[in-house]
Amino acid sequence: MSNMASPFGLAGRVAVITGGNRGIGRSIALGMARAGAAVAVLSRNDEKNSRVLTELKVIGVPAIALHLDVTERETLSGAIAAVEDALGGIDILVNNAGVVYVTGGILNESPEVWDKTLATHLDATFLLSKYAAASMVSRKRGKIINLASMYSYFGAGMVPCYGAAKGAIVQLTKAMAVELAPHNIQVNAIAPGWIATEMTEMPRENPDFAEFNKMILARTPAARWGEADEMAGAAIFLASAAADFITGVTLPVDGGYSIC
Repeated sequence: MSNMASPFGLAGRVAVITGGNRGIGRSIALGMARAGAAVAVLSRNDEKNSRVLTELKVIGVPAIALHLDVTERETLSGAIAAVEDALGGIDILVNNAGVVYVTGGILNESPEVWDKTLATHLDATFLLSKYAAASMVSRKRGKIINLASMYSYFGAGMVPCYGAAKGAIVQLTKAMAVELAPHNIQVNAIAPGWIATEMTEMPRENPDFAEFNKMILARTPAARWGEADEMAGAAIFLASAAADFITGVTLPVDGGYSIC
């Protein structure tokens, strides 16, 4: 293991987090900054980008926030190049950007929703990993962390395109882990449970989903929703030297939901 004096520290590393201006992505971005990494947030909401950039600068690490819609394929390689021009070679890529459309199932789901969901979760993860890994290979080190989901494993009847995308993320993570291991690049995924974010506001707050919310709480041994900040530790660990011999793993951070 390298950096034995501080195996969980990220000083001297450059981390890129897509969708890093809110929810889980923001918590991971701030957590990695506190661990010492220089941080680039790539997201499409400029106002939220500005707010998280201010928070990162308060921490005192080099940081940038770039406008990026991960579904615009032609812009992705340029975004990776822009980060490296500003901060140096990318050491850590967190593919976090995501969307979810509650359609009720394939009978209601449109091809447009399917395409948008797959483009955001799966296509962007593939392409950004491809571009970042090329740089990592040249320096013989790197960490790629993908965001999976409980719906990577369980049937997602209300959101089938989301479940399909997140299931594929697990397999893509394994494939990249095998390919990139000889280059000292570790590829892992995190599978969040039910986390209190903007994306999950409907099942938490909408009375029409009260029974669904009760099911979530009853099935979760921790008996509560998780907080976005509780995701940061897993990401920091997987990005650190402490996880240099861990690759191809999908780590649940779910309060025990997946074991029940």
